[in-house]
Amino acid sequence: MPSTSRMPTDQELPDRIVTVPNLLSVLRLGGVPLFLWLLLGPHADGWALAVLAASGLSDYLDGKIARALGQASRLGVLLDPAADRLYILSTLVAFVLRDIVPCWLAAAIVGRDLLLAPSLLVLRRHGYGPLPVHYLGKAATMNLLYAFPLLLLGTHHGWVSAIAHPVGWAFAIWGTALYLLSGALYLAQVVQLARAGGAEGRLVG
Repeated sequence: MPSTSRMPTDQELPDRIVTVPNLLSVLRLGGVPLFLWLLLGPHADGWALAVLAASGLSDYLDGKIARALGQASRLGVLLDPAADRLYILSTLVAFVLRDIVPCWLAAAIVGRDLLLAPSLLVLRRHGYGPLPVHYLGKAATMNLLYAFPLLLLGTHHGWVSAIAHPVGWAFAIWGTALYLLSGALYLAQVVQLARAGGAEGRLVG
């Protein structure tokens, strides 16, 4: 677990809005309703997969560009994981409605995010911005984003679907386990920072 002395505060990131990475993140967010409509409206699974692939590519590029051009920002730290979570949420909603995944899987993933949502208020109260995404969280997200297109392919017919279905479930189960574990680590980190902030407040007082 990273040291509390290296956690970013609100003042440690520039307050930029118009940057290339932020633009890519906004475009990713704009693709969420289109992705959901393609899955639930015309069931245009091929186009939905194309939107998901474009989202994954933009996710990769915005991080690379932010580092290469020095355009990391407070807004970008919020937008990037928000886009990931919205894609995951919209996919889960569509997959439950189409009976591709069971409700318990969706409940586990969504419940984790709902449990962690108040942590942002706790961090802000102690002068911290959103914590950097843990590498386990990144691995979990990547596993889930690999799982979803494979599970969608698995609903069709043919040898490709026969292979995609079990592989997709392997990614889904592993990704969900990592997602829950990364949530527990994130929560422990928030508790550690809150306790450290409380101790500093008592010393100053």
